[in-house]
Amino acid sequence: MVVFDSHPALVLNADFRPLSYFPLSLWSWQDAIRAVVSERVTVVSEYDRVVHSPRHALRLPSVISLKQYVPGGRKPAFTRFNVFLRDRFSCQYCGGWFPTQDLTFDHVVPRSRGGATTWGNVVTACSPCNLKKGSLMPHEAGMALLSHPAQPSTYQLQENGRGFPPDHLHQSWRDFLYWDSELEPF
Repeated sequence: MVVFDSHPALVLNADFRPLSYFPLSLWSWQDAIRAVVSERVTVVSEYDRVVHSPRHALRLPSVISLKQYVPGGRKPAFTRFNVFLRDRFSCQYCGGWFPTQDLTFDHVVPRSRGGATTWGNVVTACSPCNLKKGSLMPHEAGMALLSHPAQPSTYQLQENGRGFPPDHLHQSWRDFLYWDSELEPF
């Protein structure tokens, strides 16, 4: 029995840009086949693998494009992950880069002093810096912010996400993920 789980499809919007860079917009091979059969997408590129039904044989799509354009959200959701992405997974006090499981977020104006949990008051912090700052203001703890928190646009989050490619990139995806990179001469 052949396993197709390692054959996701990159999903592009109708303008041939990925719906999302981080996380990368991928659909399972089952969802991609359903979308192809229901004619909601156009197949741009295919894997060599074929799936069979009693009446049809279809090559697994590796890149698909939506037929209807989906506008991006105007305001990104305020989530822990989006705060980390805005801050490029780096502590806004020491500047160190950390995997998500080693990050937390810090209220610049501590909640104990009336600080709100908003884009403008929350930054990414590593545990040691978060513990050092505690319920103090940054200047009281002898710490300085590397950048001041603000609500990012969806575009800013997408651009930041482009800097963190996933572990697996199929060759057929590269033209759609890095279309603004410098081309190599022939």
